[in-house]
Amino acid sequence: MSASGGTKAIVAALGANLAIAVAKFVAAAFSGSASMLAEGVHSVADSGNQALLLLGGKKAKKEASEEHPFGYGRERYIYGFLVSIVLFTVGGVFALYEGYEKIAHPHEVEHWYWPVGVLVFAIVAESFSFRTAIKESNQLRGKLSWSQFVRRAKAPELPVVLLEDFGALIGLVLALGGVGLALLTGNGVWDGVGTMCIGALLVVIALVLAVETKSLLLGESADPAEREKIRAAVVDGDTVTRVIHMRTLHLGPEELLVAAKVAVQHDDTAVEIARAIDAAEQRIREAVPIARVIYLEPDIYRATGTEPTTPAEPSDVKSPGA
Repeated sequence: MSASGGTKAIVAALGANLAIAVAKFVAAAFSGSASMLAEGVHSVADSGNQALLLLGGKKAKKEASEEHPFGYGRERYIYGFLVSIVLFTVGGVFALYEGYEKIAHPHEVEHWYWPVGVLVFAIVAESFSFRTAIKESNQLRGKLSWSQFVRRAKAPELPVVLLEDFGALIGLVLALGGVGLALLTGNGVWDGVGTMCIGALLVVIALVLAVETKSLLLGESADPAEREKIRAAVVDGDTVTRVIHMRTLHLGPEELLVAAKVAVQHDDTAVEIARAIDAAEQRIREAVPIARVIYLEPDIYRATGTEPTTPAEPSDVKSPGA
């Protein structure tokens, strides 16, 4: 995932949410709508979330240090996880609370044209933001479905913005429905029902984001296609004859660690092996450019079934005769 593409989508969402938040709070003040107040808080939370994503992207660019020799690429995962927490608490839980209060103590929506006008404006603005996120994501999604893209993306920014914008649009429709029913029936309870639905939606989205970013924080391997490219690049058929076992780990969205034990000919000299290892590293970087940190350990392959001696990635275990 390109940093520029993610940043463009974040900035578009940030601008839209700031404008919408101001409009929603003005409408809530004039109309007394709980749905408007919940949506205003939701937009503020979204704006803060986008600021967190931008901050995480900036911190991730720090140079590696002696204390952090592999750099700060995972800062983006940490801030992505913080976004899910903010969305859950400030967005979802607050909306559920406001909805409960509105149902328990309903009152008629005043000055209906304020919330309705702001909701229509917000739907248009969020649609532009959502369109930007979709456009940027399509450049990276390939043939993956949207659910697969959200699950497999190694960079958190676009999945977060996509889900936030999707949740915002659905929430706006729910808020419009709640306000509309309250106006039609004269019963303010419907405003609270709409708010409760918004809260439930935000909680679900926050949980999905938390699960996905937690997996990234724990450390995910390269995609299967990238692992196969690395395997093919390592073996030259002359000095390096096979990959005995291999590990890959994302140090950040755009930085991959590769560690592998490779088989070499038993009668090769140390100089020949060193040159073959250097050449293999170069081939890996050409095949998978994000492979920045590479450790290759030469060994003599023993067809005894004892290798690998440590847990392997799914495609690492091969039969001795392979």
